[in-house]
Amino acid sequence: MDAELFPLLESLKNPDEAVRADATQALWQIWFGQKGAAGLQTLQRAQILLEAGEADQAEALLSEVIEQMPDFAEAWNRRAVLYFVQGDYRKAIADCRQAIALVPVHFGALHGLGLSLASIGEYREAIQAFRQALEIQPYAIENQKLIFECTAKLS
Repeated sequence: MDAELFPLLESLKNPDEAVRADATQALWQIWFGQKGAAGLQTLQRAQILLEAGEADQAEALLSEVIEQMPDFAEAWNRRAVLYFVQGDYRKAIADCRQAIALVPVHFGALHGLGLSLASIGEYREAIQAFRQALEIQPYAIENQKLIFECTAKLS
C-alpha cells in the first residue's frame, strides 16, 4: 500500500467531520487519478455516457480500460457501479472483489460489494463487507444502518 494512504486512512477515524471529509476526498482523488490524466478522463467519459443513458458504451469503455490497465482499481469499481445500477448484481460483485483485491482499503468498493450482496439476499456476506468498510470509515453511518438492516433480514 502506498505510504501516502496511511495518514489519510488514519484521518478517516478522526472525530472531526471536516478532517474525515478532506481525507475521503483525497483518497477518491488518488484512486481516480491512479493512471494519470488519461485514466481520469476515461472514467469521466464513462460517467458522462452512463448519465446520458448510454450504459452499453460506458461498459465497453470501462471494459477496454480494464483490459489495458488491469491494475486500475477505480475502473473495476466504476464498472461495478454500472452493473449495480443495471441490476446485474453478480457482475457488480465480481468487479467489486477485483477492486478490493487491488486496493483492500477501498471503502467504496467494499460498500458496493455489500449493497450488491444484499441485493441478492446474501445478507451475512453483505454484513461482512459493510463491517470491513466500517473498519476503514468508522463514522460511515450508512454502513452501520445497512448492517442493521441486513441483520434484521436474517432474523
